[in-house]
Amino acid sequence: MRKMTGHLTEGVDERQSLVHSRRFVDSPGVLWYPPRNAVKWHRGGRAALVQESMGSGFSLKTSRHLYRTRLLLGLLTLCASLMAVFPAESLSKVKPPRVPRPEPQLKIVGLNIAPTPYALGNGPLQFSVTVQLPKEVDGSTILEVTSLISSPSKSSLRFLTYRQPIQVPPAVDGETGRSKVSVELAWDGQDHRKQLAGVGIYSYEVRTKLLANGEKGLRTVMVAWPKRGLLEVK
Repeated sequence: MRKMTGHLTEGVDERQSLVHSRRFVDSPGVLWYPPRNAVKWHRGGRAALVQESMGSGFSLKTSRHLYRTRLLLGLLTLCASLMAVFPAESLSKVKPPRVPRPEPQLKIVGLNIAPTPYALGNGPLQFSVTVQLPKEVDGSTILEVTSLISSPSKSSLRFLTYRQPIQVPPAVDGETGRSKVSVELAWDGQDHRKQLAGVGIYSYEVRTKLLANGEKGLRTVMVAWPKRGLLEVK
């Protein structure tokens, strides 16, 4: 009877060992390690069975970690490839086109230079500038017209200036209050050192603006777009 009881008890322990192993290792949904005291409940080969199950769970976790690492490296490689194919300029936000500035009411509507070509020592070179004034202009406003004449090397320069209070003429019919003023600038063929300029091609730039008296002196009220060009000096 004792032998049979021992044999039956040993069989029950064996089945309980397998149940405990499946409970801690093969539970559905997750794989997790059994507590440390679970190994003490078994003896010999049964304890080794629990240790083997723990090792398989560790290998599954390691494989998942390697899979995530490889997936991350693949995404980084794909991003680098896209950056190489598409330049940064194409990915950046496209700036909207700039709206052109409206032309000011003060304009240079006429410019005549004579004689051309200009011969040195044969009288002055005349700049005849026609300026269109704004619709509303104060009689105390000062009109300034300037011309810069320079050689390509900038070694020869001459700056011409006209600055006078505006004498507002009557408006011309059909222009509804837009008056015009004619200004004459003369160049004697000399540079900034009071020497005759050399023969060659010179550039000119004509500018005009309106000035008003302020607390700190003259201040700029309005500036017209400049006129530029080339002239030949013989």
